[in-house]
Parts: sequence; C-alpha cells; structure tokens
Amino acid sequence: MGLIIRVLISAVAVYIASRFVPGVRVANFETALIVAIVLGLLNAFVKPILTILTIPITVLTLGLFLIVLNVLMVYLTASLVSGFRVDGFIAALLFSIVVSVVTWLIDAIVN
Repeated sequence: MGLIIRVLISAVAVYIASRFVPGVRVANFETALIVAIVLGLLNAFVKPILTILTIPITVLTLGLFLIVLNVLMVYLTASLVSGFRVDGFIAALLFSIVVSVVTWLIDAIVN
C-alpha cells in the first residue's frame, strides 16, 4: 500500500511541476502517473550505474555533476513517455527541483 501512495504522491508532484515550470508539458494526470513510475524506475536502476561510472567527473566538479545526471534522467523519461515533453536543460533542471520539493512537502503532510 505504501508504494502506491508514494507513486501517487510523485504523480501529483509531476503534474504540479508541469503546471509551474515553463517548457515542460504533461498531457494529463495519467501521463503524470506514467512519468512518475518511469522516473522512479530510472532513478532506481539506471542512475546508480551512471553515478558509479561518473565518479571521477563528480569528484572534479565537487558533486555538481549529479545535477546533470538528474537532468539526464528527466530527458530519458521524456524520450520514453509520450505525452511528456521537456524543452531544454533549464526546464529539466527546474522540473527536477520542483518535483523533489513538492514530493517532499506532500510526503511530509501525509506522514
């Protein structure tokens, strides 16, 4: 049951972020739900591998390269999910920040 609630919270965060961040389009709430699932799976399986492979770059940039990896996950999600579009690096960066903050806020309210 907890997993379903977390996915729904993430979907709400994706939908809210798409309304506030210019350059990000989500067709409807169903698409936001799919985006939340795909983004969660990519963050769980692909991002750790990329993080390990890019340790030297991450160390040289004092951890700032992890932001690029977050943006890359958003771009990859946009390429996999039809109905979800991101129009640039700044839009993807703002989207990932807003989704993180909104997810944290909703999670804090629910729990």
